[in-house]
Amino acid sequence: MARAMFEYTKTILEKVSFNPALFCKELQKAVGRLLPFEIKELEIWIRQLVLKNPELETCIPLLRA
Repeated sequence: MARAMFEYTKTILEKVSFNPALFCKELQKAVGRLLPFEIKELEIWIRQLVLKNPELETCIPLLRA
């Protein structure tokens, strides 16, 4: 079940990636509900997404908060 939450989080983040403010808000929610190892995996995934959408880079520090 936990893996489903991780995949759901990625889906949501991908859908809101057009808006950096909304992306940061959803990322903050995700950090609150994911396990530490999932957050590390999410960071890898987000870094790949940032290559396509550089404006999202401002949200990366939220992963360490």
